[in-house]
Parts: sequence; C-alpha cells; structure tokens
Amino acid sequence: MPKMIDFLRSGQAALTALLLGFGAIGGFLASLLQIPMPWLTGSLALSAVVVRFTRHKLPENFQFPPKIREIFIAVIGIMIGVQVQPEFLQDLPLIALSLTLMTLYVPVAHSINYLIYRHAGGYPAATAYFAAAPGGLMESLVIGEKHGADPTLLALQQFLRVILVITVVPLAISLWIGSPVGSADGLAQQLPKMSLPLWQMLPLLVITGAVGAVVGRRIKLPAGHLTGPLIAAALVNVSGLVSLSLPVWLVVVAQIVIGASLGMRFLNMGAALIVRGIGLSALSVGAMLGLGVLCALSLGWVTGQPFDVLLICFSPGGVTEMSLIALSLAANPAYVTLHHIYRIFLTVILMGFGAKYLTRNNSNI
Repeated sequence: MPKMIDFLRSGQAALTALLLGFGAIGGFLASLLQIPMPWLTGSLALSAVVVRFTRHKLPENFQFPPKIREIFIAVIGIMIGVQVQPEFLQDLPLIALSLTLMTLYVPVAHSINYLIYRHAGGYPAATAYFAAAPGGLMESLVIGEKHGADPTLLALQQFLRVILVITVVPLAISLWIGSPVGSADGLAQQLPKMSLPLWQMLPLLVITGAVGAVVGRRIKLPAGHLTGPLIAAALVNVSGLVSLSLPVWLVVVAQIVIGASLGMRFLNMGAALIVRGIGLSALSVGAMLGLGVLCALSLGWVTGQPFDVLLICFSPGGVTEMSLIALSLAANPAYVTLHHIYRIFLTVILMGFGAKYLTRNNSNI
C-alpha cells in the first residue's frame, strides 16, 4: 500500500494513464487501418513515438509500472487457459515430436544469433551471447548484466527481437491467409461465450488469476505471471465446476497495456543506437524465422498440422504476444503457449551453461 500511495503522489500514475490513452488511440487507429494485431501493435507504435518525442519532459526515473503489466499478462494467461479442453491430451504424441524439434531449434538459433551480434555487430562476447538468446527476455537481462553484458545493448536487442517478431509474423500470416489477424471481432469469435453475468464472472476471474500468479511465482514456473493463471484457468474449466470466459473488451485492454509497456522501452535509447539495433535484429529475426519455417514445413509434412500454427510455435516472440496471435487464428493457444514456455525454459538453461563458460574463460568465446 505505501508503494501505491507513493506512485500516486509522484505523478507517475497520471503519466501512465496518459501513455495508456495514447496506446488506446494507436490501437484504435490500427484497427481502422486493418493492421494485423491492431490493439497490440498500434499501442506499441504510438506509445514508442510519444515517449521518444517527449522524453526530455518526462521524469528521469519514469518507467511503466511492472505490476500493471503483470496484472494484464495474467489476463492473457486466463484467456489461454479457458481454451484448454480435455481433448488436448490426445495431442501428446504430436507435442512430444514438436518439442523434440524445439530442443534442436534453440541452440541452433542461439548460435546463429551469437555470430550475428559478435561479428556483424562487433559486440563484446558477453553482450553478444546474451543478446543472442532466442527467448527469456527478462532472464537474459538479469543473467547477462550479472556476467558483464552491456545492459543497454542487451535490452535493446532483446526488446527489438520481440517487437519485430510480433510485427512481422502477423503481417506474414495475414498475407498468407488473405485477411488481417487479431481484430477484436476475431478474438470475440474465439473466446467461449460468457456463462455467467459479468458481475459474477469478474470475481471468479480475479480469484483464479491471483491464485495462479502467486503459485506460479512461488514454484518458479517459466513466465509465471502468464503460466500460473493459465494453468489455474485450465484446471477450473476442465474440472467442470464452472466455465470461465472473458469479455472481449478486457482482452483488448490487456493488449493495449502490453503494447504501451513495450513502447515505453524506447524512452532512454538514442536514435542512432535504435537504428543500428534494428538492422542487427532484422538479421537475427530473419535467421530465426527462416529456421522456424524449416521446422514448420518438416513438422507439417510429418504430422499434417497447419503451417501457420507451427510457424507461430517456432517464432521467437514473447509468450504472451505469440499466444494472442494463436488465439486470433483459432489455433490451439495452449498448444502454442506450451512450445514457447519450453523455448524459454531451454534458453534459460543454455544461458546458465554459457554464463559458467564465460566466467571460466574470461569472456573469450
């Protein structure tokens, strides 16, 4: 409570609300233009532009409140969890096959990225290694800075990875299927219908999300703020006690919040640094998506699964954002999310081994 009072008194609450207002405007404009994932990408784009042009007028310590982002990440987790049906277990053989391929994808993608950042970018070894991680955005920042990586370059490349993937993949899939993905109407068609009035459903959603987030954090699940509520909502739905669902406006608000929080990351980065980072990230993301296409084609040939669903599984964006894309395509979001959680898990393990090697060999890799 004291932290909340300090937050309100500092004026940051008003600035955060203003930033979210711009995010909502950006999302609305993007939806009018039928841009893929409009509420997420539109919010991100306009928020980034606003903070870049007003950065000299903002407080030095201003940042997007992480607790607000975590709340709405939990909303996305619940949204995915309510899609889980008992039939999900029938896909276990297919899941095992694709996760095996993911086990190969992660170290290959990490190695290619390292070569790009080390040789094309000229980054020091530690910075190149942790910037190359194909997942685990926050984990790479924490572990990388601890082992001598440049925190500014590391944050830049990791955030650009997520931003480029969630921009390019929906656009490519929209061109593939012939219509934009991620509109509010599309999400409304995929979400289960509300089985209870909103005033009864909201307390159930809050309790489910809160319990899931606390348990996920306590047992240290990967992306616990998302996966904890996801598992909690899935268990509630599969148990048959009550059928959870979310109003589509809540999902739209969650996308605006997540987009604005990503756009905020450009506040303290110089224009030249961003432009150079975009060039390197384009090489990195292009290589990873090319590798993802090969994985999707090979798995599709063996299993008959749709190419676009498999491509989302092997696209190195954020768990939350890729799950939203899966939902908009009527793909099984739980199936997609499982792949991204596993990707993050493998990446964190790989970063741990790499950190030990860097320490032993004085960063000479």
